[in-house]
Amino acid sequence: MLAAGLYGLVTGILLCLTFGTVFFSLVQNSVDNGYRSGVKIAFGVVVCDAIFVFFAIFGTTLLPHIEGFEKWMAGAGAVFLLILGINNLVRNQPQIAYPKSKFGNFIFYFSTGFLLNGLNPINFISWVTIATYVRSTLHYDLNQVGLFFAMSLLAIFFTESVIALSAHRLKKIFTPRAVKIFNQVTGVVFIGIACQIVYSVFV
Repeated sequence: MLAAGLYGLVTGILLCLTFGTVFFSLVQNSVDNGYRSGVKIAFGVVVCDAIFVFFAIFGTTLLPHIEGFEKWMAGAGAVFLLILGINNLVRNQPQIAYPKSKFGNFIFYFSTGFLLNGLNPINFISWVTIATYVRSTLHYDLNQVGLFFAMSLLAIFFTESVIALSAHRLKKIFTPRAVKIFNQVTGVVFIGIACQIVYSVFV
């Protein structure tokens, strides 16, 4: 059980250390709006991952059969990323400020993390692959599988919260001009990933 927990922690940390859309969104929002916005995004990501993990463990039999579901999901994800990317490229000079802690802000950041994570089909495929590995190769029983994924989700939330806090602490070096450049780079990354999703699924 101890090994399953440790492997889960390591897996969660490694899943966070990729320069994907969630990473850039965490850094961007933490710099622009304070680390709390990044933590809210991380919470949305973890909730989405928990749903993915549930279906990865218990199978996809509970999901309704929808013809072309993967393509619809990939298309929605690509459109969402394109909108975010274009918005980052064309919006005006950002003003670095901390929003008040309101329920509406929580929903906005939570849904951003949830959608960034959920609308990329690669994330679900990754969890299914990991679930298959720990069962077929490591021969974990249900309790070990549950501990493995629980620790993975905990590690993801902790690591992404640390990323958000670290970005916030570097706020002083992110002048408005530097933030604008970073936002434009982030926009290009979002558009690039959207194109990659479209190419891998539809071409």
